[in-house]
Amino acid sequence: MTGQVVRDSHGIPHLRARSVLDLARLQGQVTAEDRGWQLEWFRWRMEGRTAEYIGESGLPWDRFARQVRLESTVRACYDALDDETRAWVSAYVDGVNDRMPLGLARAPESRLLGLGDDAAAPRPWEPWTPLGIFWAVHLLFGTFPAKLFKGHVAERLGRDWLPLFHPEGVTQSGSNAWVVSGTRTASGRPLLAGDPHRNLEVPGCYQQVGLACDEFDVVGFAFPGVPGVQHVAHAGQVAWGITNAMADYQDLTREQLRWAGDGSLEARGVEGWSAASAEVSSVQLRGADPVEVPVVVTERGPVVTGLEEGLDAALSGGSGLPPLLSLRTPSQLTSDLGFGAFLPLLRARTVDDVEAALARWVEPVNSALVADTSGLVRHLLVGRVPERDQANLEAPVPAWDPAHEWVGWRPGRAMAAGDVLVSANDRRSGGGLGVDYASPFRASRIRELIGDRGGLTADDFLAVHVDTLNGQAALMRELVSAAPAPATGAAAQVRAELLAWDGHSDVDSRGATLFARWRHAFVEWLAEHPALAALHEPTGHSVLFATWLSVPRQIGIGWAAMVHRAGAHGVDVAAGAAEALERAARQADRDGHTAWGDRHWFDPLHALDGLGAAPSVPDAPVAGDKGCVLAAGSAPGVTDRCYVGPVARYVWDLSDPGRSRWVVPLGASGVEGDEHFADQLPLWLSGGALSTEAPPVRE
Repeated sequence: MTGQVVRDSHGIPHLRARSVLDLARLQGQVTAEDRGWQLEWFRWRMEGRTAEYIGESGLPWDRFARQVRLESTVRACYDALDDETRAWVSAYVDGVNDRMPLGLARAPESRLLGLGDDAAAPRPWEPWTPLGIFWAVHLLFGTFPAKLFKGHVAERLGRDWLPLFHPEGVTQSGSNAWVVSGTRTASGRPLLAGDPHRNLEVPGCYQQVGLACDEFDVVGFAFPGVPGVQHVAHAGQVAWGITNAMADYQDLTREQLRWAGDGSLEARGVEGWSAASAEVSSVQLRGADPVEVPVVVTERGPVVTGLEEGLDAALSGGSGLPPLLSLRTPSQLTSDLGFGAFLPLLRARTVDDVEAALARWVEPVNSALVADTSGLVRHLLVGRVPERDQANLEAPVPAWDPAHEWVGWRPGRAMAAGDVLVSANDRRSGGGLGVDYASPFRASRIRELIGDRGGLTADDFLAVHVDTLNGQAALMRELVSAAPAPATGAAAQVRAELLAWDGHSDVDSRGATLFARWRHAFVEWLAEHPALAALHEPTGHSVLFATWLSVPRQIGIGWAAMVHRAGAHGVDVAAGAAEALERAARQADRDGHTAWGDRHWFDPLHALDGLGAAPSVPDAPVAGDKGCVLAAGSAPGVTDRCYVGPVARYVWDLSDPGRSRWVVPLGASGVEGDEHFADQLPLWLSGGALSTEAPPVRE
């Protein structure tokens, strides 16, 4: 290796090299050793080749990856990079290629999949692979999958139902970030903290790393397979963290296609019919014949649904087929994934430097909090959001209507200043760039916990991270109090316990379990309501989008907002709340009166779940819920298992980088059996964190 790797007691790598390119290569080497299987899996996803290794279960993703032209898009983005960034990414790729045989040889997944020689001599990464990994992680992170469901709602129930499914108050997102100025801290310098929430995965989606060279010395969280630290970092004199701004920057456009007289494909647009491209991509399928996937691209973008039965079937307009919808994103339109921001971020020294770097950010659109040693704090909205009609934000729109064209970009901007800034996926911090926002409860609760206190420390901020007061408790009490009297004594007892519950979703709370049971039952009742029956009709869309198209899941996400508008559509919410009490009482009778931690267990996802090849992780009760600052979530109406939550926690201390703290749900290693595979889990569960200070450099 060119450079030096020093690991702390939890195996977190701190890397030092002389030059930026040597450091990038070193980061690629270490990442391949620690996360070899994860990198290989991400590369397969980028290429649309997962089914080649895991069989039919990988086909839905591969079909989408080919149809969205994932690899060809990121290759164009790589070609468009400035020379320095291109060389930096290429150096990282060289490092990955150096150590991938070692990383794959260590991975149990390689043996379980029978990779054999493929693990010993994997195909080299292409220079653009890191761009593909970054985009593949974030493609479904935007708004277009939810628009598939909203299009289904508009078609089956009418557009007047849409406000029920995209009002403020959704509970899907749970990220938090906050910063206080030095006037409120013990050190006299700002403190910045946060906890991005995503699906909990094995290995984790973030990698803790220290990166030092002659130009910078940074600690932060990297996406494995991507150089630098992208979202959250402390660069010594300046630090930053992000949450999702909940902006809408992806459009789904309804397409009409036809064969022209010369046999070419045409698509209908604003100016009439124009050429569209069509080709067939072959997906290899483990243990079976290859599958042909039609790939169609119009002037709006690639067609991502409606081709499930083939192009000819789609053109014939057969019944039961979903509409042809193309996806339009800023990255594809501009051949820019925002990688030009990554090196300037590493070199940043001031808030102004970070703002200048993030001016090059593209997607996902983020709300960024930044602070520096001068005491300056700032809240930024960064990324590219197109200017277009409001209807584009709500559901798929017709390609031939000029009202829905993109007419430029909405400017990024600095938000309001203050000595306490909070961003929690809420409308206030998101700047009104989208439709779906989280309830303002988490942001308000963080402000309440900080209050007017002075002398704040990192330990104070860590306590905020794990606050379990559930913002949905107040609405539950409102509904349960107004519901008709329970028909059974058991339901009356559940009602009394719910109204007496203190609202905290702690692992030992019986009230939190009763609330979850009542919520499950209420969501089920809403999903079963005759007024929503048409939503259960098949959509015809790929099973890849099943989570977004599941009626119980969508109601579970937004039930807290639905209840205020459902009455206008003939839904007797009070009757549903009463019936939910009866169902919750019956479930309590069947399952016993258990604590929340007996049902809310750590249940991270793994790529090989269902194939008998996923690693085992420790079972552990998890506090919190979707309505808490500790938004360790589940799927109301489906399961109480905890599969989404804080994928990292951090507190950046601007008075001394060594006093900063960080933690992830599992550990630094992605290799089951390694001592650092899950050694941070106890800290993550208890609300603790590790020092970010680098170990002494060995001579």
